[in-house]
Amino acid sequence: MGTVLSFRNLTLGYDRHPAVHHLDGEVAEGDLLAVCGPNGAGKSTLLKGIAGVLSPLTGRIEGHVPAREIAYLPQAAEVDRSFPIDVYDLVAMGLWRRAGLFGAISRADRARIEAAIAAVGLEGFETRPIGTLSGGQMQRTLFARLLLQDARLILLDEPFTALDAGTMADLTALVTRWNGEGRTVIAVLHDFDLVRDHFPRTLLLAREAVAWGATGEVLTADNLAAARRMCEAWDEAAPTCPPVAGAAA
Repeated sequence: MGTVLSFRNLTLGYDRHPAVHHLDGEVAEGDLLAVCGPNGAGKSTLLKGIAGVLSPLTGRIEGHVPAREIAYLPQAAEVDRSFPIDVYDLVAMGLWRRAGLFGAISRADRARIEAAIAAVGLEGFETRPIGTLSGGQMQRTLFARLLLQDARLILLDEPFTALDAGTMADLTALVTRWNGEGRTVIAVLHDFDLVRDHFPRTLLLAREAVAWGATGEVLTADNLAAARRMCEAWDEAAPTCPPVAGAAA
């Protein structure tokens, strides 16, 4: 089994204030990895670094998967639902890496789009504007887009927040299906029961790694208490990191 990602003394943050620091470790091909931790632990920041949205302050991320093979689903709050687009066209955007933003959609592509919409249970919603969807319907639409991206590495930031039980079960089944196909999935999650039931490996983060390994060994009472203490003790007024060589100050 190969390595998909390697973190080498990685520090990520904003305005040179670290949100994740001194992270070392590797993600193996085919991992189903949950990233857990208290609010403010740096979980979303880590996913943004992996996705290339955020550059390291120090250290590095060694990616062993081409950028075109990475699919990233941000938190629901970061998705602009006022954009005038319907379900069909939003799902179709999952093809853009292959067809280009203005590339023609073939008959085979249309069949794939329709299959993805059906796979998430949204038949009949194709022409619905995304601004009229419920939270669960919107998340199903975004998962359908991920299906079309056909990526080797899938990053999910709080994908099940505020969803009804039926939607959560359907989307969790999709994640399990992706992993069964050999894809690597990294998901930021807060529901420890869900993590224990479906994610064999976990990174417990509190600005730095508290524990990383088999989920049952990571999500212990002692480790969770340590993570809370570490986040509560974090000094927001700590000195900033020096600028990266060649980067703008």
